[in-house]
Amino acid sequence: MQENRPSLPSADRIGVLIASILLTYALTRLIQSPRFTITVTLPGFYFAYPLTLGSIMTLLAAALTTAGMDWLTRGNPALAGKPNIEHLMLPTLTTFVIGAPLALLNGTAWWVGFAFGALILVIVFQAEYITVNPSAPTYGFARAGLTALGYALFLILLISLRLSGMRMFLLIPTIFITTSLISLRILHLDGTDRWDFPWAIGIGIVCAQIGAGLHYWPLTPMQFGLALTGPLYALTMLCASLTENIPLRRAAFGPTLIVIGALVSAFFLR
Repeated sequence: MQENRPSLPSADRIGVLIASILLTYALTRLIQSPRFTITVTLPGFYFAYPLTLGSIMTLLAAALTTAGMDWLTRGNPALAGKPNIEHLMLPTLTTFVIGAPLALLNGTAWWVGFAFGALILVIVFQAEYITVNPSAPTYGFARAGLTALGYALFLILLISLRLSGMRMFLLIPTIFITTSLISLRILHLDGTDRWDFPWAIGIGIVCAQIGAGLHYWPLTPMQFGLALTGPLYALTMLCASLTENIPLRRAAFGPTLIVIGALVSAFFLR
């Protein structure tokens, strides 16, 4: 007889977790604090990074997300004492990404972003909980949802960073870390215990190099985002196909079309 396992997390647990995370974002709007600037001066190099309450609260929200997702997944009988690190990556990254556009929005737009962020958190928490058990009936839907969410988060993050005018020496490490984590999680969603670290690091390096090349181009935030999200999607698809022993020429056909389509869309989009 098969063990009866819950397919969704406890509504009480997920409600408490999301409320705690959203409270950190709300406090950022309610509490006014001075801005501190961290500066490092070296021969031929000047580093300045503004540290605000929003930055600190985003880190707090990410810490709450990591601890809360661990709490949720530990309550899934399918985990059975196995490591759950893969189920913490995307939710934590989601919290960081939500904080980026919220820091740039004001008025009604902020409330819309706030509500949209809450919806994204509900989706990612439930989907990650489902993927704890690869044999769950809804695993395929959860896997597709997390995959799409990963690419959408990357696009939102790039648009926010472009709007904020982040300097290149901070932008490139951010792109590298984000693309590596997203591709690593998506590749790990195949239901096996294999970690494709070389592929993920390689994708991160390629996307970071593309980002460095496009940084000084006169691109709109949407163009910049599409020009990088396309290669991330294509390279991740290529790696997934190659790990399934699909011939290179056949595996590269779809990703090549995706890259061309993303670049063409970015070129004509204004």
